[in-house]
Amino acid sequence: MISKQGKILIVDDDEDVLFSARLLLKQYYSIVRIEKNPEQIPSILKDDHYDVILLDMNFTGDAATGTEGFNWLKKILEIAPDAVVILITAFGNIEMAVKAIKEGAMDFVLKPWQNEKLLATVSSAMKLSQSKYEIKNLLSRQKQLSEDIDQQFHNIIGNSDEIKKIFGTIQKVADTEANVLILGENGTGKELAARAIHRQSKRKDQIFLSVDMGAISESLFESELFGYTKGAFTDAKEDKAGRFEVASGGTLFLDEIGNLSFNLQMKLLTVLQSRQVTRIGSSISRPIDIRLICATNLPVDELVSEKRFRQDLLYRINTVEIHLPPLRKRIEDIPLLADHFLKIYCKKYNKAFKKLSPQSLRKLEQYRWPGNIRELQHMIERVVIMSEPEILQPEDFYFSSKDIKDDELSFNNYHLDDVEKKLIIKVISKHGGNLTKAAKELGLTRASLYRRLEKYGL
Repeated sequence: MISKQGKILIVDDDEDVLFSARLLLKQYYSIVRIEKNPEQIPSILKDDHYDVILLDMNFTGDAATGTEGFNWLKKILEIAPDAVVILITAFGNIEMAVKAIKEGAMDFVLKPWQNEKLLATVSSAMKLSQSKYEIKNLLSRQKQLSEDIDQQFHNIIGNSDEIKKIFGTIQKVADTEANVLILGENGTGKELAARAIHRQSKRKDQIFLSVDMGAISESLFESELFGYTKGAFTDAKEDKAGRFEVASGGTLFLDEIGNLSFNLQMKLLTVLQSRQVTRIGSSISRPIDIRLICATNLPVDELVSEKRFRQDLLYRINTVEIHLPPLRKRIEDIPLLADHFLKIYCKKYNKAFKKLSPQSLRKLEQYRWPGNIRELQHMIERVVIMSEPEILQPEDFYFSSKDIKDDELSFNNYHLDDVEKKLIIKVISKHGGNLTKAAKELGLTRASLYRRLEKYGL
């Protein structure tokens, strides 16, 4: 057996047993500590960690029952829940061995032992201890990594009525397992809302995995989401878990789900219904346990009516819908958001804290923000880098003139039909031809808007 690192604690009231076990194990492990008095166990474990603990089952009481050993086993696991304990006794039987395992011992060794048997048992225990440590370390690193990634998505900033409604919905839905569909334009903070739901859920200590569905090609969809086995295709050099398996136990966020083709929607629906995935090249179905949150910037109801999105998939993913308002609908939040981003980027670029002049703030509030909060964030970052004054003036901010808000309509005459026609054209253009959004802003139903389009030959 090759010498290896490892710390072992042996507790037994028989000095001969202690010294013989220590003499044997010291050849293979770096530290082997012996202790005759079990009353010292709490202080020993408080001061140090041991990979493997060999514990006698009897000290002063009835040697045949092993009661003392079981009591000390319980105390050890209370102090160090991850401890790997091997019980040793001269009075063993099948019933006692089964009880030892049930009580939390890793194995059971009889005295007098065969050296090869004891070494093999301790070696297995050491591997188990190291595996526990590695898993615990990986989970700790995963949690820290998730927290680090989450920092940039940490807070939803705002005090407007619209954003308060979002806060309320998130609080209601977060602690459930309900599937959530987040709707909103690009840059409105859909991933921010998804992470807020995850942070307040029962799965908050597990992984949050974000997948941009628009960035995955149709040919790679199954391998990326469901995984594959070695040799399943030319470049499959090893087994790989898909995103569903990786996210199992946590939250899976499928962003831009509206971009999926009809064919891929069916494959996704099958997995969501069965709660199982089958890797490419395998016939084995693997269970998954995920909280599903989806998002899209597309009018999903229109996609359903146009047969471009499966209605049964929509029913599956939108138990609760959250509609994020565009920044132009929450103008009163711009001062808070701007201040938030100014603090972030002044600190990042080691600049004195900057403030907005009243004129600058007014200019920001008059802009339409087609890129929403993301555009505001990038603009603030650019201004922090490029400007010198601590009080930012309007000239520090550059907007394309076509994007400046124009709340006034000019008319050649004030005939109501002409006014209405011009207003309809303006609102439809504003929403890029999206009739559902245009009708909503005009205070009309889609049917009423269609009738007006027909009336004006639009």
